[in-house]
Amino acid sequence: MGMSKFILAEALSAATGVKVKLQSQISDYEIALELDVMSLPAVALLGQLPNSGLKTSTNPLISQSTVSSLRKELFVIPDEFFDSRYDFDFTNMSKSNDGCLRGGEPYLRPYGWMRFALKVLNKYPDGNAWLGPDGWRSHSVPGEWPVSYHGTGLQGAEGIIKTYYQAGNGKACGRGIYSTPNITVANSYAETKKFTSQKNGKTYKVILQNRINPAKRTVHGNTWLVPVPEGTSAEQERIIVESAIRPYGLLLQEVKK
Repeated sequence: MGMSKFILAEALSAATGVKVKLQSQISDYEIALELDVMSLPAVALLGQLPNSGLKTSTNPLISQSTVSSLRKELFVIPDEFFDSRYDFDFTNMSKSNDGCLRGGEPYLRPYGWMRFALKVLNKYPDGNAWLGPDGWRSHSVPGEWPVSYHGTGLQGAEGIIKTYYQAGNGKACGRGIYSTPNITVANSYAETKKFTSQKNGKTYKVILQNRINPAKRTVHGNTWLVPVPEGTSAEQERIIVESAIRPYGLLLQEVKK
């Protein structure tokens, strides 16, 4: 699909609310944290910076205490973060009900979007069953998780866990991270979070495509909630989210002028 890695870094900035650069853009005099696919859920959904990967400047005037007081930048190593083998262009595909299932749930494919795959294979200690096999198929397989979408306007850039109130009746559905199995719903949130690329001047919307652990979510119509109880520590929030929702694709859609 020929998308510049620079633009993908810009998309990650929009999705996380933190400036993300390519490794090649980081100089010896900058302080940055490496963003890897394992830490993406905590960064994008909780607003927490990665726990590890601190890269400090070689400048001896920059002390460790100074590091903690500076606003952090994130960087990615493209070949370790993205997996172009599984990219897929849905932009010109027709919107039809093709009856796909993932994790026993209907899979509404992201028609109208370009998907850039994240390098998640063999990253998790429980293996790859949560992803299921690659390629088009209408059926689910054992151990596979359903697909959900997270428009960056849902919470991502704010990094705030909220109590979700169901549309229509205002009924509280609990505190936590929410996403949706419906790409159209996610798109309505993504409308609020756009970025204009410094590389080509085009404007894009961004959505995270995830797999969600069905045992760790509650269903409220088109909203899937990963409960995070009040009073949970930041570290425990990270553990809950990383075990329940795993981004595996970055979706981009150009906003036509």
